Amino acid sequence: MTGALLASLAAFLVAAGSPGPATLSAAHVAMAHGRAAGLAHGMGLALGLFVWGVLAAFGLGAFIIGFAPALVALKVAGGLFLLWLAWGCGRRALGTEAATSTGPSQRFFRRGVLLNLANPKAIFAWLSVIAVGMPETPDRMFVVTATLACGALGVAIYAAIAVGFARPRVMSVYASWRRWIDGACAALFAGAGLKLLASRA
Repeated sequence: MTGALLASLAAFLVAAGSPGPATLSAAHVAMAHGRAAGLAHGMGLALGLFVWGVLAAFGLGAFIIGFAPALVALKVAGGLFLLWLAWGCGRRALGTEAATSTGPSQRFFRRGVLLNLANPKAIFAWLSVIAVGMPETPDRMFVVTATLACGALGVAIYAAIAVGFARPRVMSVYASWRRWIDGACAALFAGAGLKLLASRA
C-alpha cells in the first residue's frame, strides 16, 4: 500500500505542479499582490483541485472525460475564464494602476477555486493518480488516504509558489518589469484559453 500511495503522490506532483494556467496564476498573484493574496489564491486553487479529487474518487472524473458534452462544456468554461484572466492582465499591462494594488483575500480565493474547477488539467491530474498509483482493486481506506494525501500535496505546491514568488526581491523585479510580465501573462492565458476553445471537438 505504501508503494502505491507514493506512486500516486508522485503522479499527482508531476501533473499538478507542472507549468500551466494554475501555477502561472499562483505565481502572478503572489508577485503582483503579495504573500497574503498569493496564499489565499493558492488555497482556492488547492480547494478547486481537491473537489475534482473527490469526484474522481467516486468515478465522476472518468465519466466527465468520457461524456463528450460535459467535457466540451468544461473546456468552454475553462477557455472563457482564461480569456477573462488574459483580459485583466492585458489591461494592467497597458494601464497605470499600481503593480501591488491589493483587494480582499476572498476575491483571490474565489478566483483560485473557479480557475481549477474550470481547468480540465485538474481532472487529468487526478486521473493520472488513478492510472499510476491505484491498485486494481483499491479498498475504501486507500482511496480516502490517497485523495487526502494528494489534496495536502496540492496545498503544499500552491503555498510554496505563493511564498516563493512573494519574496521582496521577486516582487521588486515584478514592479520594475510589470508591463512586460503582465503582457506575457496575458499572452499565456490567452493562448491557453484559445487552445481550450479550439479543442472542443
